[in-house]
Amino acid sequence: MASSSPFTPLKTPIFRMLWIASFVSNVGTWMQNVGAVGLMTELTTSPVLVALLQTASALPVFLLSLPAGALADLLDRRKLLILTQTWMAAVALLLAGMAFGGFSSPWLLLSLTFLLGLGGALNNPVWQSVTPEVVPPADLPQAIALNSVSFNLARALGPALGGLVIGYFSAGAAFLLNGLSFLGTIYMVYSWRREPQPVSTLAAERLVMAMRGGLRYARFAPPVQRILLRGAAFTFGGSALFALMPAVVAQRLLRPTSFYSLLLTCMGLGAVLAAVLLPRLNRRLSIDGRVALATTVFAGGLLGLGYVNAPWLLYGALVLVGMAWMLVLNSFSVGVQTVVPRWVQARTISIYLLVIQGGMAVGSVVWGAVAERAGLPLALAGAAGWLLLSLLLARRYSLQTPPEALDHTPTRQRPEPVLAEEPAPAEGPVITTTTYRVTPENRAAFTYYMEQLGRIRRREGAIGWGLYADLADPDRLMEYFLSESWEEYLRQHQRGVGREEAELKVRLRQLHYGSEPPHVSHLLAQHHHPAAGHPAMPPGSTRLVASTAGEAT
Repeated sequence: MASSSPFTPLKTPIFRMLWIASFVSNVGTWMQNVGAVGLMTELTTSPVLVALLQTASALPVFLLSLPAGALADLLDRRKLLILTQTWMAAVALLLAGMAFGGFSSPWLLLSLTFLLGLGGALNNPVWQSVTPEVVPPADLPQAIALNSVSFNLARALGPALGGLVIGYFSAGAAFLLNGLSFLGTIYMVYSWRREPQPVSTLAAERLVMAMRGGLRYARFAPPVQRILLRGAAFTFGGSALFALMPAVVAQRLLRPTSFYSLLLTCMGLGAVLAAVLLPRLNRRLSIDGRVALATTVFAGGLLGLGYVNAPWLLYGALVLVGMAWMLVLNSFSVGVQTVVPRWVQARTISIYLLVIQGGMAVGSVVWGAVAERAGLPLALAGAAGWLLLSLLLARRYSLQTPPEALDHTPTRQRPEPVLAEEPAPAEGPVITTTTYRVTPENRAAFTYYMEQLGRIRRREGAIGWGLYADLADPDRLMEYFLSESWEEYLRQHQRGVGREEAELKVRLRQLHYGSEPPHVSHLLAQHHHPAAGHPAMPPGSTRLVASTAGEAT
């Protein structure tokens, strides 16, 4: 059961410590952004170079999101956090030194901004994956909401503090404070005594293989697919607010930049209010209900931005928009962190962040083009219509997940294969077959359950799967799945049997007849290198390395 107070996670000392560190670091980042823009406008009058600052900050997310998620799953997260924070502190302090020394140039500023963005891109997946590790599951929605509050409070305070620091001192002082904020975070993370993690006897998974494994898991995990699809649809429409609001303020409302800042502050206030109300909303509404309500409110805010002129009405609308934005993204974030097991958690988060960023980037371009052709009000109305239409996705792609599907603790270990010889870890591929006997009247039900098992096999790491019937003996059905190597097969084997897989195997075993249990075999691909005078074996030959008559693997 979810906790009743929005501040309950702060009672956990390590979360409270990391939350404070995150808030201070977020304030420093916003000060950094203001300082970078201010310094760039001093160094050049080129609008292109000023705009490239945003590109230099955002591009690393697209380049490193997937590798960052894989690294967060493969390496010690505490050590990785210290590394990324140290990298960003070094870059920020170097930038401060350059600014104080008068050695800055537009391209040097862009280069260091890009390097700072690389650290942020590596840091984001591991930072988000730490939250489920340090708070109880019941507190996770409130913990993620508090992280959003940290970001929004920093977005409200950081630019203002950055402006004061630059006004009284210089951009270099803003860079220096940002670097010092990272040092504080490093100290907090270093003080974290992380609980010992299970140690695998296998060699560390290779980065490229781990990235492929994350993509494969997302592809064959329906709960993840639903979150990614709904997240992309929402951010595509919601991006219109962030892309067009500056133009609305300047061109339609004819207001100064300070009015735009007030609207952003109202959004931040709305996010904070939503975090306070979140426990009550979680008790009264399902996740689909919360997303539907928040999406409808956000669509109304877009219409208000397009057609309302009264400042106080717009302030109120942006408070509601901020609440809606936080509620939707909180629902997606909690979902993506709870529907996957820990071994692939950071990779799934990185894919989610990439999809969200992609939806924002593509939507900004599309709604900007629509606004240029049809005008700002119609573009905002079109985005609002898109959001309302996206609610129809809930009929087929519900975000509701049964509680039992959220328990990723293995129900049991897999039976050990009896080996005639131990293959080398890199040898492969490996084909694992399980042979059943099924009567014709049970064939349809057996095939249905087996297809569900095949999805799990591929989600867990199989690079191929199939179900075949023996033409000479129609009752004999053989399932196979293909592992990239013996080591990869052992890695899948170590994860154990999850609840969903165990239930499917019980049903399949009930449909199998005969005195003997299903027969399991493991076959290893042979790659023969013939000596002189000896014929080559056909490519793809296999040898039997294990054969067991027992419970299906």
